[in-house]
Amino acid sequence: MAEKRDYYEVLGVERNANADEIKKAYRKAAIKYHPDKNPGDAEAEEKFKEAAEAYDVLSNEEKRARYDQFGHAGMSGAAGGGFGGFGGGFSMEDIFSQFGDIFGGHFGGFSSRGGGGRRVNRGSDIRVKVKLTLQEIANGTTKKLKINKTIACDKCGGTGAKDSSSYATCSTCNGSGYVTRVENSFFGRIQTQGVCPTCSGTGKVITAKCDKCSGEGVVRGDEVVEIKIPAGVGEGMAVTVSGKGNAARQGGVNGDLLVMIEEERNPELVRDGNDLIHNLNLPVTTCLLGGEVEVPTIDGRVKIKIAPGTHAGKVLRLRGKGLPDVNGYGRGDIMIVVDITIPDALNSEERKLVEKLAEQPHFKKAESVDKQNIFERMRSFFR
Repeated sequence: MAEKRDYYEVLGVERNANADEIKKAYRKAAIKYHPDKNPGDAEAEEKFKEAAEAYDVLSNEEKRARYDQFGHAGMSGAAGGGFGGFGGGFSMEDIFSQFGDIFGGHFGGFSSRGGGGRRVNRGSDIRVKVKLTLQEIANGTTKKLKINKTIACDKCGGTGAKDSSSYATCSTCNGSGYVTRVENSFFGRIQTQGVCPTCSGTGKVITAKCDKCSGEGVVRGDEVVEIKIPAGVGEGMAVTVSGKGNAARQGGVNGDLLVMIEEERNPELVRDGNDLIHNLNLPVTTCLLGGEVEVPTIDGRVKIKIAPGTHAGKVLRLRGKGLPDVNGYGRGDIMIVVDITIPDALNSEERKLVEKLAEQPHFKKAESVDKQNIFERMRSFFR
């Protein structure tokens, strides 16, 4: 499969383009690659779809923000789900509907020249939120959720009809599922073939409705859905479980389940991309003399050595102990930022010891700033 092109590149706009510039670029591409201007040209049709997909994301503030942050990984994925975005791809009917919105025309619901598959009803998507611990994010996890939604009627099997003989041929389209229109457009008079509005492209109508669902084909019910969440996901990402949204009317295509990721706060580790940061408070004596201390990791606590003369602000790096990249590009680190704990008060004996220490040559003058690793600390936090 060819690698997806950058959406900004597809429309030929800069990453800081405003809504009007994006709309204008899409209009230009849509006119150039419209199937009615390029009959039988599969490459032009693909570019038409590509432009429509790019416009769908970049014209939506929420989708655009997610795309700018995560790229295509934030819009779609594999393994039974993806991250927001299109999930099941763009049909030509979806594109013509969008195309009509841009041009003010009457393309909504029409397929490209030559027809294609019949339109079917589609159930709506469902959004749910799932909170994950750092351990679950690091290793991936499986969640089972009980979802209340529309499900296919068990009496009619989702058709909405009383039985298999409760149908008649649609009189509007004579059973073809399509109607033909001739309209004026930018390109002159265009003949377009669209889905029949009476039967929604099925070619038949129900004559006797199911008495349980009243002909809708769906009822309310619960379903337990198993969701596999890959390692490395982050706050705001959405795992898409195809076909697990609301069931569609009269045997159509189910919507998707969009699982929005939330991260539980960890009291000791702060996430910074794929890296984790821990603020390590040490007694001044440990920093002076060195020693061995415990620090937290995702897999439990580990011991590290503190070298004598360690300054506040020094960053100790545990390589490969952070979070995995959601796209499989390695693993982050844990940065241990050293801080020194100073007692709030001293008793008389402690005060005498500190005063005596203060008279020693090494304690009469503070070390220079560069030896405190303050620049290393800043790079760690603001790189």
